[in-house]
Amino acid sequence: MFGLEDQKKKKQSNEFVFELEKELNNPKRQKEIRAQIEKKLMRVKEALKKGTEKLDFDRIGVILQGYASLLKIVDRTKPTKG
Repeated sequence: MFGLEDQKKKKQSNEFVFELEKELNNPKRQKEIRAQIEKKLMRVKEALKKGTEKLDFDRIGVILQGYASLLKIVDRTKPTKG
């Protein structure tokens, strides 16, 4: 109605896909990304074990939680075959 019919036809659900999501579809690349995250996670844990000032300790703790969350997301993502 009133020229809006064309907009409904043109409207497509172009869902935004993150670059990481595209890379996680490749099983080989997913393993590489997982290895990188685990390596960084271990470095952060080592930094926490060494002990630092209170402010640095809190910041490093936040980084640790971020990497742990990212690792969970990577593990939940199932790569597509092909």
